Amino acid sequence: QVTGYLDDCTCDVETIDAFNNYKLFPRLNELLESDYFRYYKVNLQKPCPFWDDNSHCGMRDCAVQPCPSDEVPDGIRSASYKYSEEANNLAEECEEAKRLGAVDDSLSKETRQAVLQWAQHDDSSDSFCEADDIHSPEAEYVDLLLNPERYTGYKGPDAWKIWNSIYEENCFKPQNVKRPLASGRGDDGGQTFYKWLKGVCVEKRAFYRLISGLHASINIHLSARYLLQDSWSEKKWGPNITEFQQRFDEVLTRGEGPRRLKNLYFLYLIELRALSKVLPFFERPGFQLYTGNKSQDAEMKHLLLEILHLAKSFPLHFDENSFFAGNKKEAAKLKEEFRLHFKNISKIMDCVGCFKCRLWGKLQTQGLGTALKILFSENLIEKIPESGPSYGFQLTRQEIVALFNAFGRVSTSVKELENFRNILQNMR
Repeated sequence: QVTGYLDDCTCDVETIDAFNNYKLFPRLNELLESDYFRYYKVNLQKPCPFWDDNSHCGMRDCAVQPCPSDEVPDGIRSASYKYSEEANNLAEECEEAKRLGAVDDSLSKETRQAVLQWAQHDDSSDSFCEADDIHSPEAEYVDLLLNPERYTGYKGPDAWKIWNSIYEENCFKPQNVKRPLASGRGDDGGQTFYKWLKGVCVEKRAFYRLISGLHASINIHLSARYLLQDSWSEKKWGPNITEFQQRFDEVLTRGEGPRRLKNLYFLYLIELRALSKVLPFFERPGFQLYTGNKSQDAEMKHLLLEILHLAKSFPLHFDENSFFAGNKKEAAKLKEEFRLHFKNISKIMDCVGCFKCRLWGKLQTQGLGTALKILFSENLIEKIPESGPSYGFQLTRQEIVALFNAFGRVSTSVKELENFRNILQNMR
């Protein structure tokens, strides 16, 4: 039943399906299998900041296998290192140190520390995510290809508590407006909720739809890579139609399923728009996907630019100009609220009890947060110089890996939907 136009957009489901499944998805998959994009540094030991949580998932499929550091390419581990011909172009890190160092001689140790903290604060003031401290001894590299996102058995009250705190406390929703199918009495088929949603500004509506789209995407992955057989000889993963229908069938979800899937397409459009906007940052000759394998790195940068040009060529992009377009003061206040709400959601990911779900939850929220940062930095991106450091707009390797892997997950969801459609049609 998910066809036609999407709310708040000029785009339709069929255009996205054709573009994603036959043009973008195969290329994106190839990129994400490369060394630069498969290693993600993450701290899975951070305590939950909101409630005491000792409910770690004891099932083996919840575990994450970190990489021994000698398996991670040298270039990724020593991130500030650049190719020799780029060295005379002065790596951005050196430039940054020089800029701070110019005033260092006359500063006390305390003031110097404060200056560094200001620089970090400036970096974080446009960030939509609570970033991991990747220099912490507890942060480890994880090979995403060896730890795929799939059904782990993590469900029930613990998983419900995570999503509930995201929707109830971080989606601008008043307490008295119940979500459709929320537990508890008085579900009116979502009428009150959708009346409320229709009445709020486009930004708050978009925020809810992004979170709902992310939730739908994760549920598709769990249904598509479900543990179908678990014997001593083999484990078999594949699509579980019953699981998929329970989450998305129009009748079983009283009309909610198709809405959730439309929100997935909305999320796809937002992240695709960010990729089309960030092209100038990656096009600079000084930007390298550095792993230390020179020929592979050049090949992957070429593929990355091909994907970004493809994203730019999409005919029916989301128009983000309607965001924060009203009164300047009100718009700035709303943008800050938007950022803080999203930052809170990224912190909630440290409360997920299943480590594999936590890994992919953190990565996908950081990826979406990076996409939002790009959309709200358009003026800075336009001013990026062709060579030399880009002070106005910066992306860390963590953000780059998260951005593309998160979009890879949404792209996979759109592709998996086609598989589920075909299976269901054959069953009729």
